[in-house]
Amino acid sequence: MRTLVRQDATLRRLLTVTLVDTLGRGAFFTLTSLYLITIVGIPAVAVGLGLTVAGAVGVASSLVFGHLADRFSARRMLVWLHLVQGLALISYVLVHDLPTLIATASVVTLAQQGGGSVRGAAVGRAFPGTERVRVRATMRTVTNVGIGVGTALAAVPLAIGTGEAYRVTMVLSGALFLASAVLVAGLPAVRVDAAPVDRTDTGTIVRREPAGRSPYRDVRFLAVTALTGLFGMQFGLFEVGVPIWVVQHTVAPDVIVSPLLLVNTVIVVLLQVRLSRGTDTVAGAARVMRHAGWVMAVACGLWAAAGWVRGDDWVPAAIATAVLVAAAVAHSLAEITSSAAGWALSFELAPADRMGAYQGVYGTGYAVAAMIAPTVVTLTAVDLGTTGWGILAVVFLGSALGVGVIAGRAARTTIAA
Repeated sequence: MRTLVRQDATLRRLLTVTLVDTLGRGAFFTLTSLYLITIVGIPAVAVGLGLTVAGAVGVASSLVFGHLADRFSARRMLVWLHLVQGLALISYVLVHDLPTLIATASVVTLAQQGGGSVRGAAVGRAFPGTERVRVRATMRTVTNVGIGVGTALAAVPLAIGTGEAYRVTMVLSGALFLASAVLVAGLPAVRVDAAPVDRTDTGTIVRREPAGRSPYRDVRFLAVTALTGLFGMQFGLFEVGVPIWVVQHTVAPDVIVSPLLLVNTVIVVLLQVRLSRGTDTVAGAARVMRHAGWVMAVACGLWAAAGWVRGDDWVPAAIATAVLVAAAVAHSLAEITSSAAGWALSFELAPADRMGAYQGVYGTGYAVAAMIAPTVVTLTAVDLGTTGWGILAVVFLGSALGVGVIAGRAARTTIAA
């Protein structure tokens, strides 16, 4: 992969854009909820409601911009979406109540989710099938580095604790997206854009409509999207469920929450590219997805087991901590392998001339999962304890095995053809 990065200027630019974006995103989203609740004074319940509404906007945005990416310039759309997102992030300093929060957060989510679909289509066009998953894996690694550094930088305004410190950091985060717009403008249109327009004999320009099948009629792809989205709730599980579980249901010290998140980040950075090997075919993706399901079921069992340890001295706390670290490792391995398998299937099961529409539909699976995950995780693992973890284990394993079955059949059909 290092050779490809050195040789491919387009990939280097995409990775640079990813790093700049995630630096801003890591710093911004670390501060957002605290800023709205403690500085602006919006109740926590209202903040949750506003962000949920914005999440719904993101679902629609993923679909719409995926289709647009098949008809118009992906490069230009990414430029405009970066500009919109940067200005919207800066506009957070003007939020003062629930309506302004919903409006601002919705614009941010629209640009973020829409940009994800357009970027996926651009990667699908710019790189051949054998390289797409490795490129996405490398971008994911850079994403985690950027978010990690951005999160660390957010410690400065958190330590200062003033509204001015929060607002300056949020404005700087938005400015990074504005800077990224300039970088995106330098992407080569010939590689990332949709098919060019046609010119008739009379000189009239007519944009060519994609000829491939519609993703809404592709039952196989819709099933893969739904099941990988269901498995994608594991992101919300780690971000929402695990911190609450550790603090409320285990004897491990509360401070362990931060190192557990760090374990996840480090594993993704170190292993995402390496463990993505073997997923560049439909058959390979099916096999890796099945393995991810079993590993995720084990992780759920370990998360639950950490809550079984009881005692008031350091020995039970140490045991619970060790179990939690093991759970975080298993969870992280399942996360990176399932992500790689999903990327491969989203590309390989999509016709080349409908890449944008298919990436948009695929992105909605994760967008819906992100929207419902906090509620699902709270009602299962947090409220029901071991029983809830068991339910989640069955859901994750079932969805992964389902993807494996569908993808396996698709691979056999391709070979037979």
